[in-house]
Amino acid sequence: MKVTIIIIVIVVVMLGAYFWVGNYFYNFALNAQKEKIFIKDNPHLARSEAVLPEVAEKEKLTDNTFKERVPSSSISMISKDKLQLKLHADLYEQREQNHKWAIVVHGYGAKAAVMVRWVRGFYDKGFNVLAPDLRGHGESEGNYIGMGWHDRLDILSWIDQILAINPDAEIVLYGVSMGGATVMMASGEKLPNNVKVIVEDCGYTAVDDIFAYQLADLFKLPKFPFINAANSVTKLRAGFDLYEASAVNKVRASKIPMLFIHGERDSFVPFEMIDKVYEAANADKEKLVIPKAGHGESVQVDPALYWITIFNFVHKYIS
Repeated sequence: MKVTIIIIVIVVVMLGAYFWVGNYFYNFALNAQKEKIFIKDNPHLARSEAVLPEVAEKEKLTDNTFKERVPSSSISMISKDKLQLKLHADLYEQREQNHKWAIVVHGYGAKAAVMVRWVRGFYDKGFNVLAPDLRGHGESEGNYIGMGWHDRLDILSWIDQILAINPDAEIVLYGVSMGGATVMMASGEKLPNNVKVIVEDCGYTAVDDIFAYQLADLFKLPKFPFINAANSVTKLRAGFDLYEASAVNKVRASKIPMLFIHGERDSFVPFEMIDKVYEAANADKEKLVIPKAGHGESVQVDPALYWITIFNFVHKYIS
């Protein structure tokens, strides 16, 4: 009898510890209401020497001029899942309507409003641009950060919003960092023929991969059992499986042409991840590596090469 009680107590304590750990890491990484302290002053996100201050300042001024020159309108929709979240996006329409559209997707902890650099890049090439706030970001509702997984289905809904405006739209999906993972995850879904091409910049291979990398980097902890615990809590609180959320698997299933971009010195989303997603792609594909660029810095380190490569690829499929 005593042995049984001891075993029960041990099991209860272990389960309690398991879910305490899982809840801690869920709040740390995925709870949208909790401040993401590890982003601030993160050495992996520090500006590299390859980003010249004078170039950065010039681009910032150009971004500000663009915001004054091209005001955005706000649109919203309700997510199609049981949560029925109100999701927001900024819309930049050309003065003379055409069929060229871009969906520009932000990264972890960011929002549509900070995507001016990329919005400008597409808008100035004649694209209408829709920049959504992902779940739990910006003006969109949501208590959790979806890491691109549930967001991939929201992208399908945003595509429907564009087609309601212009049924003949020819669409490019673009995303940076978590946005890059989002568009890669969307690539393997049943997309309408209007989606012609995808461009991803420094997206990760899978959610469990990037979590394991950050767990080791920030806490010096192994993947097991900590990711497992976080996954159990994530399934309960956010309704998705970290191990299922794979950009690699979705890219492998996609038939849409895709351009992969990564900074060679990216140590936040490891540079090596580009090879895994690139090799998984079975459609027409290209790869752009920017030497000396850190995470999300490719557009700043070599903006000329960055945009030339993007539009040389995009214009193969959208005239």
